[in-house]
Amino acid sequence: MPLYRDECVVLRTHKLGEADRIVTMLSRQHGKIRAVAKGVRRTASKFGSRLEPFMVVDAQFYEGRSLDIVTQAESLGAYGAQIVADYGAYTAASAMVETADRLSEADAGLQQYLLLVGALRSLSRGEHHSSATLDSYLLRAMSIAGWAPSFGDCAVTGEPGPHSAFVVQLGGVVADRAAPPGTPRLDPATLGVLGSLLAGDWASVDATDERTRSRASGVVAAYAQWHLERSLRSLPHVDRSEHPLPVPLTHDGPEATARAVASTPAPSVPDPADSDLDPAAEGTPTA
Repeated sequence: MPLYRDECVVLRTHKLGEADRIVTMLSRQHGKIRAVAKGVRRTASKFGSRLEPFMVVDAQFYEGRSLDIVTQAESLGAYGAQIVADYGAYTAASAMVETADRLSEADAGLQQYLLLVGALRSLSRGEHHSSATLDSYLLRAMSIAGWAPSFGDCAVTGEPGPHSAFVVQLGGVVADRAAPPGTPRLDPATLGVLGSLLAGDWASVDATDERTRSRASGVVAAYAQWHLERSLRSLPHVDRSEHPLPVPLTHDGPEATARAVASTPAPSVPDPADSDLDPAAEGTPTA
């Protein structure tokens, strides 16, 4: 039975028997791994606490027919405790690992792994608002998977922007002549912060008012769920702001959600304090 090692992010765990767990991980080199961690639910377990969601580990595995077996696990990023202690960070991280779990079924590349590690690290340090970190992660994860949204040029014709019509199914903003009847319109400020979230321009994101960020979050949620072809169970629980604004997820699908977000007025809230933080590096929302 061959051995192998890899760096992994723990996505989720399930109980197995009286003392074991099945651990689902996104790895640096081997894509998504499902492995049995024997005895980790016992208090005397040597590495049980390292195999909890949001943890980054260097793990050794025995390769099995259907499930591998974890034999060692050394901590590389102990982000779990800090994330779980903050409700906003916890709900955002839950949506991230759920998204990574879905995407890794089709796309298990190194970029997805690095993106998730960077996002969890940022959440654990509280570098940015948790919902903004989540939105940046979702947009970049979609882009890596081949669904990069367009917030400038027309997603259909390539006609240079700016354009205000936004169509989830077509990949972003579209020119007026390509827009279906009833297409929602996004204001320039919302489109601007969406572009900044995608590019990792954190100076611009952190300086954006809370109302605009909330409207952008609804668009991101609709876009991600459309391309994942089903809703993310964690998203309705995400703490979007200090004065939470509901994300109007409708029963008519993500496109109806985008329309509802575009047409729903948001209450007046104070602007957040500006932050002197560096833009994200290497495509990960870290700082």
